[in-house]
Amino acid sequence: MRLWGGRFGQDPDELAHQFTASLPFDKRLAEYDIAGSIAHVRMLGRCRILHVDEARQLEAGLEKVRAALARGELQFDPSSEDIHTEIERLLGREVGELAGKLHTARSRNDQAAVDLRLFLREEIDRIRDRISALQHTLLELGERHLDIVMPGYTHTQRAQPVLLSQHLMAYFFMFQRDRDRLAECRKRVDLCPLGAAALAGTGFPIDPVFVAKQLGFSGLCPNSMDAVSDRDFVVEFLADAATGMVHLSQLCNEIVLWSTVELGFIRLADAWCTGSSIMPQKRNADAAELVRAKAGRVFGALVSLLTVLKAMPMTYNRDLQEDKEALFVTVDTFAGSLQVVREMLASASFSKERMAKALRQGFLTATEAADYLVRKGVAFREAHGIVGQVVRYCEKQDIGFEQMSLEEWRSFSPVFGPDIVEYISPEGAVQSKKSPGGTAPERVREQIEHGRKLLGS
Repeated sequence: MRLWGGRFGQDPDELAHQFTASLPFDKRLAEYDIAGSIAHVRMLGRCRILHVDEARQLEAGLEKVRAALARGELQFDPSSEDIHTEIERLLGREVGELAGKLHTARSRNDQAAVDLRLFLREEIDRIRDRISALQHTLLELGERHLDIVMPGYTHTQRAQPVLLSQHLMAYFFMFQRDRDRLAECRKRVDLCPLGAAALAGTGFPIDPVFVAKQLGFSGLCPNSMDAVSDRDFVVEFLADAATGMVHLSQLCNEIVLWSTVELGFIRLADAWCTGSSIMPQKRNADAAELVRAKAGRVFGALVSLLTVLKAMPMTYNRDLQEDKEALFVTVDTFAGSLQVVREMLASASFSKERMAKALRQGFLTATEAADYLVRKGVAFREAHGIVGQVVRYCEKQDIGFEQMSLEEWRSFSPVFGPDIVEYISPEGAVQSKKSPGGTAPERVREQIEHGRKLLGS
């Protein structure tokens, strides 16, 4: 069965059919195609474009097809070009030749666009829920570990002490931006293109506002040419997903590093590790490594669709068939990665002892020592130089700040007093960072409370 062909003298070459057919992947849109068709036939009957009884029969037939789909009983015919053709064929088994009237006042162009929008609108909601679930896990871990101080890093070098909770909340707010971006994207997805037909609209007296309301759209696409050719909303979603995968990849990279024997900051549950085929002792953070790698799939999908669109003339071109596979792989990769990371983190444990040990290496409170001098009236640039000399001295002596005597401190500046010990402790350093968004415990608690309000809204 084809929705076209009267002007052709021969059937498509089998290779050509296999190359151009989209049913193997767009069958995933079956439920959305049925929903769009039900709204369309209701409108056709309401506007008297079809007889009311015909519209009712078509709707009843489509409901039977939908029920069979829900039960997993549908057997798709591989000779069908696409899901639109296949749904009409299946409808024909229920209502006979009347199924041929389903396509009245509609094109596959606007039909494909509405299927894609219905699908993506639902997937955005599902993915935003998964982001929220991951954020809840980060919040819970942040609240539970407010007593753990760890090294903060810049340039992959130990920099300053921070609370583990603040580190986790940094990712919370990264994922909040992802959730916000998807909410904005959803607004542009939530427009109905049905009624645009092939590109110019239709001469039938349709009621597209009725169709949009039936399908839960917030409005109509304002231009029929743009309605069938627009894939900006897909590009926007792919870009948002790519950014989200960057954040997941960054988090997973830290999990991989933190789980090494060298650091030992985190221990993943056995259920989230794999072993080696030759080395019995290995516990590999493979799930985190795979999330880190799968980000590339989403980046590739974005570049792929941008390349398809970059020189496309108005309006619909068959090139647009390539939008679906890029979208599907992105939806599956992003949604799956979010779930994996959430469950992996929820079952993980953190080592306060290993983090405390790491704080004793690398002179992480050097800035606090310089700030101590500044509070005593020394210019910061001079203080920076003095503490740099202290660090060099300690490295030569193979000691840490906490092992220095007061006389040793004063050999570099008479300004140093007995209270320097309070400033150079990791706990004291953390307590002092009370600027908004800082790592002091009260500030991190504020961040957690802010996070709860964001999730509540």
